[in-house]
Amino acid sequence: MIDTVPFLDLGRLHAELRHEFDAAWHDAVDSSGFIGGAAVERFEGDWAAYCGTRHCIGVSDGTAAIELALAALRIGPGDEVVVPANTFIATVEAVVKVGAVPVFVDVEPDTLLLDARAAAAAVTPRTRAIIAVHLYGQPCDMDALGALAERHGLALVEDAAQAHGATWRGRRAGSLGTIGCFSFYPGKNLGAFGDAGAVTTDDGALAAEIRSRANHGRPAGAAERCDVLDGNHRLDALQAAILGVKLRHLDRWNAARTGIVDRYRAELADAGVTFTTIRDGAASSHHLAIALVPDRDEVRRRLAAAGIATGIHYAIPCHRQPACADLVATARHAPEVPVVEASAGRLLSLPLFPQLTSVEVRRVIDALAAVLATMDPAITAAHAEARAAHATDRAA
Repeated sequence: MIDTVPFLDLGRLHAELRHEFDAAWHDAVDSSGFIGGAAVERFEGDWAAYCGTRHCIGVSDGTAAIELALAALRIGPGDEVVVPANTFIATVEAVVKVGAVPVFVDVEPDTLLLDARAAAAAVTPRTRAIIAVHLYGQPCDMDALGALAERHGLALVEDAAQAHGATWRGRRAGSLGTIGCFSFYPGKNLGAFGDAGAVTTDDGALAAEIRSRANHGRPAGAAERCDVLDGNHRLDALQAAILGVKLRHLDRWNAARTGIVDRYRAELADAGVTFTTIRDGAASSHHLAIALVPDRDEVRRRLAAAGIATGIHYAIPCHRQPACADLVATARHAPEVPVVEASAGRLLSLPLFPQLTSVEVRRVIDALAAVLATMDPAITAAHAEARAAHATDRAA
């Protein structure tokens, strides 16, 4: 039986910090501090400092973070929000939950991140915000998107769910727009032991409203009063404590991810693999190692047979999801997203986590190179043409 190189192994990550986790658990039990309290306040302060913002509000999950941000920005029915078509569906869910309309736009061919030119073309008098999704760990072009938002008076919301510790021109994700939204789902670079999230901002009024909305609309210091009907989106104290433990190791883990991705890029460069480009000025947290390959599903099948686990992020773009059919059918214009359409069938996520061994990385590289070497020449030729076309499009 072939030993499998896992796509992700949280067990290895958690094993090295077991004593710290045990201490966090015992503190929670001894104090009976399960909702709010010192652990949450401590993590909020640490995460705000890490991201370089004045405020952080811990919330229940990343989807809630975006929804609360949009609600606090007074975005709702009749408003439009520009979103990339290749994000995780949670980005779209949050827009719909506040009653606004997501407007799907295309991405850059080399980074697969929101294309500022496409976003500009989608702006109308009803547009209220742009959601910059820092997909795969790399920040979007925040210079171009920031200028666009300022020109039209729009909120610039960061969906930084995959970008813990990533930077744009030296500033960390979460501090680059009007407001930043994070998920701490267990598989993220900074992951909890369940669902968790956070919102970051320099705007004190936004922070206060989000904190209130996350706690049944009750303002700080007035537990008996409800100013707005929203819900319960609070961060559990135990999750905050776990995140505080992990935060101390995040930069080290991100450096390990970078080293693995650098090996993939260097050693698969001549094997017919295309990797997303890291833009000048950006430092990726490398949440995912995204390769674009010919005949992705067949490549994935052969890698599985060789004991290499992989993922896909994302096989079905948002505008093609059944749940979004009505949104697309009633849109003013059908989504024009050729880059998203062309890349969706070629995306392949390679194994990537900080504890992946050098031997395992070698196995992934050798297996993928061997699979691609035996692919139908006609298929690989078509893939090469697509790569060249993308390069030409980006240069233009």
